[in-house]
Amino acid sequence: MSETDKTKRAETKRVCVMGWPVEHSRSPLIHNYWIEKYGIENAVYEKRAVKPEEAEETIRNLNDLGYIGANVTVPHKETAYQVLPRRDRMASRIGAVNTIVTTEDGLEGRNTDGYGFIANLKEGAPDWDRSKPAVVLGAGGAARAVIAALWEEGVNEVRLVNRTKLRAEKLAADLSLPVLVIDWENRNAALPGAGLLVNTTSLGMEGNDPLDLDISKLPAEAVVTDIVYSPLITPLLEAARKQGLKTVDGLGMLLHQAVPGFEAWFGVHPEVTDELRRLILKDMGIEEET
Repeated sequence: MSETDKTKRAETKRVCVMGWPVEHSRSPLIHNYWIEKYGIENAVYEKRAVKPEEAEETIRNLNDLGYIGANVTVPHKETAYQVLPRRDRMASRIGAVNTIVTTEDGLEGRNTDGYGFIANLKEGAPDWDRSKPAVVLGAGGAARAVIAALWEEGVNEVRLVNRTKLRAEKLAADLSLPVLVIDWENRNAALPGAGLLVNTTSLGMEGNDPLDLDISKLPAEAVVTDIVYSPLITPLLEAARKQGLKTVDGLGMLLHQAVPGFEAWFGVHPEVTDELRRLILKDMGIEEET
């Protein structure tokens, strides 16, 4: 590489998404759309495939590799949390990092998944009643972010339902929040009086066990959302629509969680628009929503 090329590379604001695998990530499509839309000069967002055994070194040396920041996807979110000494409140609470930012004090790990979930919910169901209990299905990393965000938003009762009760209890303990853990066998009993039902599991998806849930137990004003966005309308959302319930698909969570990182890296607060949504849907092979 010539000295001129080295100088140009140093001047370029480079950001990546790192994961293993990473080819499926739609983050470059989102961020490069915004880079072009807002005229961010000398900026690029790219994919970087990082093997698990290389993740720690890559994260530590992010700036030396020419990056001002990064998104972190599976299976490196917990590694990033462990490696980075500086983390924001949500990353610390959730125990995972999905966004890395260069600050005056060095690299900082952040978690924007909860932000993305709440922003999507507010956009799709602005009248959602926070005073009523929220029911969360699943106890993985996504459920951690969702529950933490719900408490930040002022929801004072979260009912957590998971097939493995022990894992749900550990999640509640890790978050240090008064989450009500309910046995999977009693999952239908968690629905009456709820204002929100959130599915963070893959149950009901093709190739997985069905989601056996009697959503007729939900109040008529309840909102149902699924963090999965492929397919856009999951079996749960389809069933909720047939029952006349308000539904929010998971695509907006992907789009909104990208906003804080872009703003931190490039100094512009990007807007999640219908045009961007259509761009991602087209990439998914969906020309228009039904």
